[in-house]
Amino acid sequence: MGSDEFIIRCLNCGTKNRISKENLGKSPLCGRCHAHLDEMIIRCLACGTKNRMPEHRLHERPLCGHCGAPLVVSTVLYTPIEVTDGTFSREVLAYDGGPVLVDCWAPWCNPCRLLVPILDELSSKFAGAVKITKLNVDENPLTASRYHIHSIPTILFFRDGKLLGTMVGLRPREEIEKTILSLMKKN
Repeated sequence: MGSDEFIIRCLNCGTKNRISKENLGKSPLCGRCHAHLDEMIIRCLACGTKNRMPEHRLHERPLCGHCGAPLVVSTVLYTPIEVTDGTFSREVLAYDGGPVLVDCWAPWCNPCRLLVPILDELSSKFAGAVKITKLNVDENPLTASRYHIHSIPTILFFRDGKLLGTMVGLRPREEIEKTILSLMKKN
């Protein structure tokens, strides 16, 4: 074997294939079963299911085929996006990239402040799969009134511009995450 060749075992049939460096980036095929050799197995961190994924699709933020959880978790920290009366339609209602969570809060609300680290963690965990936003109800009374926000914190769950659910009051991270995962499964 030359220094410009690699041995890649086929995930489909187990055959060892000798691939040159120049052919490595061209989505090589197995010499025996003709399966793509750029596929990898990614185990879901949420449910443990093994998922077969072509390497060139990793940037698409793939989801587990069994539970819908993201398979690639970035180390970049994501934070919820601030929305206003003026940006709500564009950021929430017109968003077609999946579920949207809207945290309705106010700066003086102690339970709202306790929810901040939970939503920051979920924002990073589900980055690219779920859009997490924050709406200050004191500064944005039109949207708060439109969705009948009478108590805070209130979490609104949207998909394809439709309100699918509401959680009123401070809830545990597990309950919020369970709702997010159920929305992600409804593809």
